[in-house]
Amino acid sequence: MIIYMRKQRLFLLAIALLLIALSWWGVAAARSGLVVRSIRHNGVPMLYIAPQPSGKIPGVLIAHGFAGSKQLMLGYGQVLAHAGYAAMLWDFGGHGANPAPLEGFSLQKDLDIATAALLEQPEVDSTRLALLGHSMGSGAVMSAGIRDRNRFAATVAISPTGAAVTPFAPRNLQLQAGSWEGGFVNNAQQLLKKAGEENNNLSQGRGRKLVIVPNVEHITILFSDASHQAARRWLDATFGVQNNSNYVDRRMVWYGLHLLAWLILLAAIAPSLTLHSTQHEARVLPIKSYFGLLLAPLLASSVLPLISRVANIQNLGGLMVGGALGIWFFVAGTIWLIILLRVPRPTILAIGIGLLFFAILWMAFGAIAQIVWLQWWLIPARLKLVPLLSIACFPWFLASGISQQNADPVKRVAWWLLETTMLIGGLLLVLSLLPQLGFIFLVLPLFPPIMAILSFAASQVKETWSYAIGSAIFFGWTIASAFPLAA
Repeated sequence: MIIYMRKQRLFLLAIALLLIALSWWGVAAARSGLVVRSIRHNGVPMLYIAPQPSGKIPGVLIAHGFAGSKQLMLGYGQVLAHAGYAAMLWDFGGHGANPAPLEGFSLQKDLDIATAALLEQPEVDSTRLALLGHSMGSGAVMSAGIRDRNRFAATVAISPTGAAVTPFAPRNLQLQAGSWEGGFVNNAQQLLKKAGEENNNLSQGRGRKLVIVPNVEHITILFSDASHQAARRWLDATFGVQNNSNYVDRRMVWYGLHLLAWLILLAAIAPSLTLHSTQHEARVLPIKSYFGLLLAPLLASSVLPLISRVANIQNLGGLMVGGALGIWFFVAGTIWLIILLRVPRPTILAIGIGLLFFAILWMAFGAIAQIVWLQWWLIPARLKLVPLLSIACFPWFLASGISQQNADPVKRVAWWLLETTMLIGGLLLVLSLLPQLGFIFLVLPLFPPIMAILSFAASQVKETWSYAIGSAIFFGWTIASAFPLAA
């Protein structure tokens, strides 16, 4: 039996390593035939993508939304570059790898810097330029298209916010919204009305179109091939480009395979990490675990409005919105631990395994994300926030680990459903009390898959402190990477 289990674990390890290598190959292959340059102008980090080789081709400026980054918009950049366009992506102030604060006029300032950098690239035809932006970035590109109507031949606004559009400006405006993001659909419809309703007169710059992308919301629209291709076709029609590109951006599939492979790897090595000791476990009554999970989010949600009376709740801890999220986890987790009344004693070995567990999660979730969808490698201004955010998240994951210890697979699935439900419910309550934290609503769909990953990890790393330390640092790192830096 022992020999069989060892062979089984070695087989899983081999499969995991093979899938990891295959995933990196798949992502690298998506860049085949493209020029990719990392650029920094006036402190703004940028990424330039174009076909290779090429003559003079149209250029497209691609702007991300709030709490986004240039990586998050890479799907559009890849599709357009394979279709014969030169794409410039960048990080707005306070986002991604840009340490500058996000201020009133910084969006247009950063966009102008990116425009200048795009025009310097040898492949770009300066007479054929277009704009594409998502959410916050949609407002920036529409404003730029209105301000410099004669410079930009087309504007694509995805999940649009607002701008002073008219039937004449910006030129050739395409609006996109996901069918699951009702508020942005309404915004798009209002903008279309102000812009003069749908119109196919692209030759005079008066083209107008609304595209409702099916079965996506504010984040998943960015990975939708229907959205990518709608933007490409609009630009093709604007510039009279004839191309036979059949490229579909499947990098997120490779990313998912990479994540799965690391979880398989964790399952393969987890038995070697298990402490095989129960002397440090803190056994609690199940009723306390459930009661704590039900009560803690509600109490934490009522504490944040009190904090907002004495502090700027939007910029706590040096992050916009993300700091408030960290405080919520700290308050909820502390209340949950108080209800449990029992905390296991840590050991040096458990702490060491927890750090190794974090390293595995870091590689699984983020190593390949850096070149697929997320600025995972933190700049110093973000890195220094990780310890504080990790400490804030630690009580929640310690309480969760205590409550889940020794649970069988069925109970863990039930626990994941309950924990996710209470997390989302508690944060929705926060939003009803503090509307200024509204961006949290847009990231709520990320909580179920992240908590599922951590729940699976808890089933493998059975020692409570190891799970809590690894999960808390990972979650702190994720918050530090995703939310904008506060001024």
